[in-house]
Amino acid sequence: MRKADILTKKGAWLLAAFMLAAQLGMAQAPAALMPLPADVHWGKGRLSLSKPLKLQLDASPDPAVRPAVRRLLTRLQGPAEPATGPVLQIRYGRVGQPEKFDEERYSLRVTPMGVSIDAPTSLGVLRALATLEQLPVLEKKQRYLPEVDIQDQPRFAWRGLLIDAARHFMPVAVIKRNLDGMAAVKLNVLHWHLTDDQGFRIESKVFPRLHTVGSTDGLYYTQAEVQEVLAYAAARGIRVVPEFDMPSHTTSWIVAYPRLKSNDSTYAPYTSWRTTNVAIDPTRESTYTFLDSLFTEMTALFPDPYFHAGGDENDGRNWRRTPRIVAYMQANNMVKADGKTVDKHQLQTYFNRRVLALLQKRGKTMIGWDEILGPDLPKETVIQSWRGKKGLNDAAKLGHPVLLSSGYYLDLNLSAASSYTTDPLPPDTPLTPAEQKLVLGGEAAMWAEFADSTVLDSRIWPRAAAVAERLWSPQAATQGVAEMYRRLPAVSAELETLGLRHRIVPDRLLKQLAGSANVAPLRTLAEVLEPVKEYKRHFQGYTYTTATLLNRLVDAAPAESETARRFGVLVDSVVAATGSAAGRSSATARQVATLRTQLLRWQANDVLLQPQLLLNPTLREYAPLSTNLAAVAKLLLERLTQLQTGQAASAAWQASAKKVLDVAQAPAGQAELAIVRAARKLAGL
Repeated sequence: MRKADILTKKGAWLLAAFMLAAQLGMAQAPAALMPLPADVHWGKGRLSLSKPLKLQLDASPDPAVRPAVRRLLTRLQGPAEPATGPVLQIRYGRVGQPEKFDEERYSLRVTPMGVSIDAPTSLGVLRALATLEQLPVLEKKQRYLPEVDIQDQPRFAWRGLLIDAARHFMPVAVIKRNLDGMAAVKLNVLHWHLTDDQGFRIESKVFPRLHTVGSTDGLYYTQAEVQEVLAYAAARGIRVVPEFDMPSHTTSWIVAYPRLKSNDSTYAPYTSWRTTNVAIDPTRESTYTFLDSLFTEMTALFPDPYFHAGGDENDGRNWRRTPRIVAYMQANNMVKADGKTVDKHQLQTYFNRRVLALLQKRGKTMIGWDEILGPDLPKETVIQSWRGKKGLNDAAKLGHPVLLSSGYYLDLNLSAASSYTTDPLPPDTPLTPAEQKLVLGGEAAMWAEFADSTVLDSRIWPRAAAVAERLWSPQAATQGVAEMYRRLPAVSAELETLGLRHRIVPDRLLKQLAGSANVAPLRTLAEVLEPVKEYKRHFQGYTYTTATLLNRLVDAAPAESETARRFGVLVDSVVAATGSAAGRSSATARQVATLRTQLLRWQANDVLLQPQLLLNPTLREYAPLSTNLAAVAKLLLERLTQLQTGQAASAAWQASAKKVLDVAQAPAGQAELAIVRAARKLAGL
């Protein structure tokens, strides 16, 4: 796509977002900024972009700054470097060190004469550039920067994104473009999940069987590729924290080196997604000799002072069923209060302490999932809470630095709003001021059982931007869910210009599924579908393995349907106006007309789509969803007529409507209709 086309498309999406906001009566800012800065003051002037900006940057001690500015200006105005024109002046004090949580504060000023950026560190400059890239406005085919004065800094120092490259391998190009997306919304930590039951995805020159034998596909990152990713991330002010998950989630390790196993079983590369409950043996000294050698190699490769050692989902059955390990636990008094029952948690704490010592010897701070928390765990261990706020609060009360991921699991296919309303430190936090200082921040998590390298972007973006704002912006600056959704489409469009494939790939998959048939009816259905939530996809009659292709309609469906969300907003507005003076207003009449048009489209779509679904074996399982969409549309058209004529719904109609909606709630092909909740509301149920 040509640069001019990209810029025009970005402007069109901005305009569409602003028009939607106007329809819903929201206040508008000249540009859709996300995350919201700490302090913004809009002026009335503007800086035309008809003339390119001229960079004024004195000797820059950070080699990352000048290339970052050039990338921005190239996207903004092309590769030319003008001799004259309005000035982009950049000043900063010193090189920022993200691994030391250096300042990311900045000020950004746009006047009709030019742009100035000031920051104490180069990290602040990089964050200011991300804001500047969101400022351009397209109006009557003219692009400009609105006059603005921004003072900004992050609320939390740690704002991460976990990418699981172990279940499905993610090529370097995929990691890089997601790093670009992270930089655009000011996320600053890539949590790189590199090992799991299904694969050990990084080259080990000390233990080469780990990356060559541990998976069925044999895909891994060479150490040179790791260095390439680290450099790419550093150039964007992003740290990279590796995760080597242990003692559980280690089937790939045991396949490669059976001496690590806890029992006498023979293991093959694991191809399922269910938790294996297999763990390496924490009672053998040879296990720690192995880890000592592995950590020597891997900690030298990854310069960040933090190192994630996993520790999750070990239920202990592998240890409790091994007499030798049970005897070890009994001999070392690792038993519960009854004095007899062995306690796997005490054995895991012993393992954690040994791992911690190995990492500390190499200058690393250990991070672990909240299962490792216990009263005997050294306080310097960082706890990452994924099972709920309780883990975060308990860890902070015990003096541990903490990270929150509970509520930010993108793979659960929950809404951006659900993440946005999750706060590491809500107003009602039970933590004391001293304990609150231990909350480093949080991480969005993208586990990859149901996301390969093709569909990964669409499962991360744009919802991760909502997490980014929650972790960057002050509580007082955020303006609610509706305002967040007003800005999200513009951010999504910006991400596409950066190379993210979250919009283009699902559409291509739809065209592939439609084949020679018209794709429009299939797209109409897909727009209102979402994958089933949480982990239900594991339990709905379809067996997934590491070899299963993710190329069905459920994989093309959005994680969060924007069509369904907007439908729900209209329904809320119409229902709120019913029975009041507002219900007779021209605005409500227009909203009802919009709903009717949408419902008529859905009702008519089934006739167009059913032949395609029934003739295509890969689509046939979704035929019930198309039928149910038409039935719900018919039902709601009747309801709109009732509302417009002041007719009350009879008990018989309500009973019939409930049956229709209950049927429509049922998933098919691991996907579900996303409009049913709003439909129940409009139907008065």
